Amino acid sequence: MNLVKGKKGIVMLIVLLVLVIGAAAWWMKAQEEEKEPVMNKDVSYRSSYHFTTPDKWKNDPQKPVYYKGKYHYYYLYNKDYPDGNGTEWRHAVSKDLIHWEDQGVAIQKYTNVNGDPWSGSVVIDRENTAGFGKDAFIAIVTQPTGETGEQEQYMWVSTDEGKTFKNYSDEPVLKNPGVENFRDPKVVWDDERDKWVMLMAEGSKVGFYESENLKGWTFTGDFQTSNLGVLECPDLFEMRAPDGTVKWVLGVSANGEAIGEPNTYAYWTGKFNGSTFVADQTDPRWLDYGFDWYGGVTFKVGQSKDKEEKRYAFAWMNKWSYADNTPTMEHDGYNGTDSIMREIRLEGDTESGNYLVSQPIEALDGLVESTETFENVTLENEMKKLDVEGESYRLEADVSWEDADQVGIRLRESEDRSRHIDAGISLEGDYTYLNRRFTDQPDREETFVESKAPFDSVAQQAHLTILVDKTSVEVFIDGGRTVHTSLVFPRAEDRGISLFSDGGRVKFEKLEVEKLRSNR
Repeated sequence: MNLVKGKKGIVMLIVLLVLVIGAAAWWMKAQEEEKEPVMNKDVSYRSSYHFTTPDKWKNDPQKPVYYKGKYHYYYLYNKDYPDGNGTEWRHAVSKDLIHWEDQGVAIQKYTNVNGDPWSGSVVIDRENTAGFGKDAFIAIVTQPTGETGEQEQYMWVSTDEGKTFKNYSDEPVLKNPGVENFRDPKVVWDDERDKWVMLMAEGSKVGFYESENLKGWTFTGDFQTSNLGVLECPDLFEMRAPDGTVKWVLGVSANGEAIGEPNTYAYWTGKFNGSTFVADQTDPRWLDYGFDWYGGVTFKVGQSKDKEEKRYAFAWMNKWSYADNTPTMEHDGYNGTDSIMREIRLEGDTESGNYLVSQPIEALDGLVESTETFENVTLENEMKKLDVEGESYRLEADVSWEDADQVGIRLRESEDRSRHIDAGISLEGDYTYLNRRFTDQPDREETFVESKAPFDSVAQQAHLTILVDKTSVEVFIDGGRTVHTSLVFPRAEDRGISLFSDGGRVKFEKLEVEKLRSNR
């Protein structure tokens, strides 16, 4: 009898274990499903006013050039995504950097023995230094060479104003010196020394090369970095500080996550001596603290004669950790969005050091279709929902406080307030943040959900400029000294905006919500 009871007990225990394991499996599956964006399949998620590829895939932008009243923009594009690989250069033009006209593919992939074209740099050879005619468009592009697959630099030439390019030679204009990473050439003209300068991303360093004709290149020096991962997409330009001093700026796409820094655009101010770059400071500054501002490029403002006053900048809004996790492919047939165009300037002084500030370009004003204004809203340990909703808009506000711990704005908030994106300032922690944890977003592991940037709360005030679009939020703080850019996938019906404070009194003044219409 005791034996029978023992067997029944074992059977019941096994059944119980099966039920527990089954329930656990169901719970884990449910948790995973909750991370998947819940989207209305009848709604378009294509950005209203950001540049997006017409179809399939885009990633790295190439530095635009200005010619005959238009900006010519090339970017890496894969027409076979998601089933086939390889990138080519697709072309778009714009007069104002807001409205774009697609021009199709300018450099096709797999047309020679060296595979597909990767990132590079296009310049207009206004003095015919390369011998292909005045104003020829010359692109220096990384390609994996023949059977070796080594990353080497090739020349492509356009004599039809950038519409189509032909391969200059199956031989590289710059051979690989024997390193694994040797890519993303950035070509600039050195006015002072009358020569072409090319920067190369070479692992943890930036290599410098010079040329008179774009065809033959000579190594001149390098700039070493540490704890920034494998560098990509180097950049070099001049800017004038408020005191009249002209500084050189060296930028790279870098990964500082190992040391608690962003994975975006790192830069240093300093001097370029014709051979290499000498930085003013050891540690880089960052042009963006969000998770989705990568492969950034800067370029000159149209026909402006004062090239040191300001520049434009933008980047690919995505991150390789989750690059394929987007509902736009299923809903709209594409995966690839750029950040808004920014105007960047150099601020600071000799005591505090120089730093770049960035603001959305003024041409965005042309998309404003309505404005809601809230003159003065004061909160104390509370949350207030504004009497305005939006899906694509720009928000401006002056914020001040005396003794608060937290202050911020909820964006794309659901009716029941369970889903939202938080842009705020932790005054007790002295940092700004953009938190996308409580909405649908691309990082299913939830490792990259709240970006942070240092903030000095002593001034007890800040100005916020926030751009919200269907799949992105960009937060510019204090004139753009600090910026957070991140992808988000809020549900179409989530359109609320709320203000919040914690630990004290907060005042929001001159708060405006400007609805932005589509740029298409």
